[in-house]
Amino acid sequence: MSPAGHHPLPPMLAELRELYRYRELLLNLVIRDLKVRYKNSALGFFWSLLNPLLQVLVITVVFHYVLRPRASVANYPAYRVRDFSASVITGLIPWTFFQMSLLDASQSVLLHFAILKKVYFPREVLPMATVLANFVHFLLSIGLLFAYALVRGIHLKAMILLLPVVMLLHLSLSMGLAFFISALNVYYEDVKYVVSVLTNVLFYTTPVLYPSTFIGDPSVSHGDLLYNLYRLNPIAHLIIAYQKCFLAAAQPHDPRPLDPLFMLVTAAICLLMLVAGYAFYNSRKWEFAERL
Repeated sequence: MSPAGHHPLPPMLAELRELYRYRELLLNLVIRDLKVRYKNSALGFFWSLLNPLLQVLVITVVFHYVLRPRASVANYPAYRVRDFSASVITGLIPWTFFQMSLLDASQSVLLHFAILKKVYFPREVLPMATVLANFVHFLLSIGLLFAYALVRGIHLKAMILLLPVVMLLHLSLSMGLAFFISALNVYYEDVKYVVSVLTNVLFYTTPVLYPSTFIGDPSVSHGDLLYNLYRLNPIAHLIIAYQKCFLAAAQPHDPRPLDPLFMLVTAAICLLMLVAGYAFYNSRKWEFAERL
């Protein structure tokens, strides 16, 4: 029985309150991850900016100049992109954050097995620290997108005001999946390999190397039905949202506005994934020490 006038908190709220008490530990783990990643690197954090630039350079040269699309395809309005490199980098940077968060999270518990058996702390800080460390790199890369838009002469429009919302939904989706993956990998170490394969496959179902309109154009696909099914993939729709935020003035090939319905569906999926992943992780976390 709880004291009169006091009611026990629901389990998830109690877990969140405990997590808040250990917020300094979470911050220290994030800082440590950032320091360790580039410990012996001469360029350090600059690799966070250099990597996407080099990837975009290679992709642009290969896909836009070397492997040019056939004229019969390139003439379709859906394939015409005014600034191919801007379209690629605006999709590649969010995708990299998503992929690296999941890959790193798959190992986040296993790499700390020794401390798990000796010290009490909220176990959920392990995947959270991994995702948040990647989010710091992502924030630096977002700054790169603003600089890239400035250099390329792309004028940002009112859509850019949606960027913080898109980023929070992106973080929620990545964090929720990270909870699932990090917990499952304790029981089945094959999970990290499955995640690697699936993220590589998923990359080609997101509009990074091609414009999203290529999916919805009846002349090159099955039209709006396929486009709507395609956008049920939340990460694909988030990347479309990033491209709308940064390239609204540079995409005359894509006159369609960001669909509010799909944005609401994406938001619901992202938040549901966060809550479900957190609940699943917490239901298993005290078994980790026995399994390792």
